[in-house]
Amino acid sequence: MKYFEYNKTAPNAHLYPILEALMERWELELVEFKEARSQYNTDKIGRYFSAISNEANLKKQQYGWLIFGVSETSEKHIVGSAFKDTKTLDKFKYEIAKGTTDGITFIDIFELYPIVDGKEKRVIMFMIPAAVTGMPTAWKNHYYARSGDNLDTMPQYKIDAIRSQIRYDWSKEIAKGSSIKNLDQEAIKIAREKYKTKNDKAHIKKEVDSMTDEQFIEKLRLSQNGELTYAAIVLLGNENFKHLIYRPPSIMWRLFSGAKKNLDYEIIEIPFITAAERVFGKIRNRNYKYMPNRNTLFPDFTTQYNQDMVYELLYNCIAHQEYNMGARIYVDEYEENLMLTNPGVFIPLDVRNVINPSYSPPFYKNQLIAETMTSFGMIDTATMGIRKVYEILRNKYFPMPDYINTGEQVKVTVYGTVLNTNYTQLLFDNPDIDLETVYLMDRVQKKLKITGDESRSLRKLKLIEGKMPNLYLSSGIAEMFGEKEQYIKNRAFDDQYYKDMILMYLKEYKKAQKKDIKELLWEKLPDILSDKQKDDKVRNMLAVLRREGQIISISSNRRNAIWELTKSAKQKI
Repeated sequence: MKYFEYNKTAPNAHLYPILEALMERWELELVEFKEARSQYNTDKIGRYFSAISNEANLKKQQYGWLIFGVSETSEKHIVGSAFKDTKTLDKFKYEIAKGTTDGITFIDIFELYPIVDGKEKRVIMFMIPAAVTGMPTAWKNHYYARSGDNLDTMPQYKIDAIRSQIRYDWSKEIAKGSSIKNLDQEAIKIAREKYKTKNDKAHIKKEVDSMTDEQFIEKLRLSQNGELTYAAIVLLGNENFKHLIYRPPSIMWRLFSGAKKNLDYEIIEIPFITAAERVFGKIRNRNYKYMPNRNTLFPDFTTQYNQDMVYELLYNCIAHQEYNMGARIYVDEYEENLMLTNPGVFIPLDVRNVINPSYSPPFYKNQLIAETMTSFGMIDTATMGIRKVYEILRNKYFPMPDYINTGEQVKVTVYGTVLNTNYTQLLFDNPDIDLETVYLMDRVQKKLKITGDESRSLRKLKLIEGKMPNLYLSSGIAEMFGEKEQYIKNRAFDDQYYKDMILMYLKEYKKAQKKDIKELLWEKLPDILSDKQKDDKVRNMLAVLRREGQIISISSNRRNAIWELTKSAKQKI
């Protein structure tokens, strides 16, 4: 069921599918909806905080949700909420912390603006952390829990279940005899800047700037009584003091020839806050030419590996590594792919769990490292990192990554070349295909097994041909729409044509909003596209031009951006 529309380039865009999934499965005890059209009692919020936090712990989830602006009835719909403004919401975290166990508070508070019947309505999503292992979350010294959708006093058996838990966090261990002097000064400087960027509030920036290094490290809970945690040393440690960890971690980059002969290697030591940059600097990342668009004579050029993608994969390795095994992370570069090998277990078990936007991991292997990396903006607490990698590869029309979980190691392979031109062209001609379908298409191109139901789903969309188990991707889109002439009419022009029109418009008129660009392109977009798909196409074209460095928004309001040419684009046109 479609509950709302939303702008896919809006702030927190990744949370809209999660909101929709939660509304669809509203009976879960880890989510509570409230209309809260204007105000809502703080004490009630605290009780729900306690209950959802405790239930998340018991269900081995990392967090739960309290959502304002959605009806509380079984027929879920968006009503909108005026509960507090943005600035007050930030302070509200501290208000809740005053009444909870150990000052635990919301992981984050998100404001969304879904579109219902053509109007934006404000929804507030409070992200509530699971109770700490072995310690139930209380509100004003009372424990609460859920029974279905009811809020109740927490029964003793649930309290006992949490209190009996024991989970070891290697990253919280103290390196005996260590001190702030064992950290890398440049790494601390980078950490300060990343923290201020992630927590983009004037009062937070002022607070961080006023702190000494010792105070900053203590604020992040990376030290105790002046001694450093292993998390501090892994992320910020000086390489000369890596021996403070009994089995110091490292990352090895290796380059292999086409015959898999080892041509070169380098070992990257701590601090790991800069490890991704150093590793990415070693990868050759050659230019790659391919033809995703069957209606142009000109090929596309791209680098084999997107920087953000490599960073996401490495950050996940750092956060989830089994450090007490003493093994290292390997980044192996071959002619046509990268393979990252990480000691440990793949927590989602099946990568398809992560593709689902409502997925929440049961825990982080190294909680303090993960929390610190989150505060630096290196990883995403909403578990969108792997999904982000999938999105990046889909947008390049490249194969999806392969995940192998051996029980002792996790291996992920990402491809720097096209494997099947039909797959690439199907993605180009169907930009709105969901990731679950792309995942299945990718399995077909790699000759991997899919179920009968999955096969029927792809066949219904006319994406595959053949009979099981000998399936193959459709060879052309023309057959999907009937006559070739109609296909050409439906496809209209290639993307470069639309991009050139936008650039020439901005050269002539200097500035433009999205509505101006829509008016410019609308009649020239393919007839087969719906109005929504045309709107998405316009937005995607603007996003591509922005990423290419050809246009820039000069407006602080992202929903009503005003675009103009960049200096470099003005010189070229």
